[in-house]
Amino acid sequence: MPEAEVDSYNELTQDEVMFYDTDVGGVVHNLAYLRMIERCRTKLAGKLGFDLRRMAETQVYPVVVRTEIDYRQPGRLGDCIETCGRLEEWGRVRFWCEFKMRRPSDGVLLVTCRQQLALVQMPAGKPLRLGGLGEETG
Repeated sequence: MPEAEVDSYNELTQDEVMFYDTDVGGVVHNLAYLRMIERCRTKLAGKLGFDLRRMAETQVYPVVVRTEIDYRQPGRLGDCIETCGRLEEWGRVRFWCEFKMRRPSDGVLLVTCRQQLALVQMPAGKPLRLGGLGEETG
């Protein structure tokens, strides 16, 4: 797949850090970052043809099979965190998404993450081959 086509799929989300996102010191907990990434990835999946309603109808879901994450700087209670997600690579069976999380108030990079996903037909849990972007899969 041409690099330009892959690069055209991206998403930007924003989250405000709440009490439930932090530890006793007011620092964002690692699971909170993953929840924010999940939100961005879900919106990105919609652009890739896997919106929530379509997934419910077809029972085909993009499933995370690998996560690589680097925590670079801490986010804190009350921060706004911007998550920029993009499709990095689209293969025959799996695809990769990349995420960068920043605090827009000062531009500090907080987290970098890559996730590998595969399509799975439920309820059987059968992995599916990927078609071209924008094509029917299955």
